[in-house]
Amino acid sequence: MIRKFDDLKQLDSEVAQLFVKVAQEAIAKTGRFTVALTGGSSPIGLYRLLATPHYRDQVQWEQVYVFWGDERWVPLDDERSNARMASETLLAHVPIPKEQVFPMWADGISPEEFAREYEQSLRDHLHPAGCFDLVLLGMGADGHTASWFPNTGVLHEYDKWVAAYYLNAQDMFRITLTVPLINRAANVAVVAFGANKADALYEVLQGARNFEQYPAQLIDTDDARVTWFVDDAAAGRL
Repeated sequence: MIRKFDDLKQLDSEVAQLFVKVAQEAIAKTGRFTVALTGGSSPIGLYRLLATPHYRDQVQWEQVYVFWGDERWVPLDDERSNARMASETLLAHVPIPKEQVFPMWADGISPEEFAREYEQSLRDHLHPAGCFDLVLLGMGADGHTASWFPNTGVLHEYDKWVAAYYLNAQDMFRITLTVPLINRAANVAVVAFGANKADALYEVLQGARNFEQYPAQLIDTDDARVTWFVDDAAAGRL
């Protein structure tokens, strides 16, 4: 499903409404809401909106379990940290227990070992089928999502739930949820806005199959569980 907006505030509002709806339904059904947050610039407005009383007060944050879709392997106080951004814009402003927040970082451990431990945390807290209630994603102008970057081996990882790998183009390790785990989520919301995303969005949604170049094609885009929230500029070629 593709939902198009001419106003970024309305786009964020619609994603916030989805977040609240899925949270309420999951908590009513299972007693908890499991969500994977995204980083980058795409969710900042959304997170700030969720922290406002209108949305914050509709969620039982004591029953929320927060993970991340991907992360740069940097300390939590690093300005590049997705977890830091989410804390500053959302998590520090809602009554969520600290032990229910699982950032992708730990001192004194290798990225590969951490990925194994993070996968175990997911297995301990996700529903028996191993699926999130909601996964939030963005998409880069190069067609990547999560830390599925073009022409990287992680695009072919189907055994692990969490992978760590060194991204040469950025000279750093990345931690990411893998394709099969994200595609098992009950709901996936992908946010893409801005004219610089137009070419990639067209290729991902309507172009020839080439996930090595446009990794976001690996999302089950024809599945009703997946909703693309885009603005007019990003959707300019659709």
